[in-house]
Amino acid sequence: MTIRFNVLFIISLCLIMISGLAEAKSKANTGSKTEPVMQLNVFLKVTKSLSADFKQVLINEAGNPTQTSFGEFYLQRPGKFRWDYKRPFLQQIVSNSGKVWFYDTDLEQVTEKRVDESLGSTPALLLSGDVALDDNYTMENQGTDGDMQWIKLLPKSQESSFKYVLIGLSKGTLAGMELSDNFGQLTRIYFSNVIVNAPLKHTLFEFHAPKGVDVFSDN
Repeated sequence: MTIRFNVLFIISLCLIMISGLAEAKSKANTGSKTEPVMQLNVFLKVTKSLSADFKQVLINEAGNPTQTSFGEFYLQRPGKFRWDYKRPFLQQIVSNSGKVWFYDTDLEQVTEKRVDESLGSTPALLLSGDVALDDNYTMENQGTDGDMQWIKLLPKSQESSFKYVLIGLSKGTLAGMELSDNFGQLTRIYFSNVIVNAPLKHTLFEFHAPKGVDVFSDN
């Protein structure tokens, strides 16, 4: 059995990170309540590249974990990201130049999509970097859990495919995320060994379908 990609979560996460180009405009109350939101905006604004290990957990409507996977994540502005799933199965998601490739090793299958086809016009605008994060989301401080500060992002569009995204920061750096979709499923990702703004090889974001695999394209 292969890992079931939560495509919505994966791309939404990357679009949110890539889109953080403007300073905070949050309408939250002044004082300490705004600090995590401001930290998130600062982190997104200064981050040009990022690499990290990750643990992804899918949780069903009953609150039970149904799938756990591990791998490596890379991001580089503008518009490039890569997820390498290492355990329990080998799979990849690579995005570059407005396209995203999903490679399932076990199925020997590649699916190619345009980012806007995957998520709609608003995320496509976010990916372009032309729209500020807080133009599309209401940001709320969710308090502290251990050494992590949590911020909730509520989509302003009623046509959004998900209910909210939670972003967790530890010492001002990305440490965790959670997405709740409209089908009652939660996806949680925990990041470790996070490295910000280190040079990344451009070949990380190049995808070439392996010989002999089936390729399906929506282009």
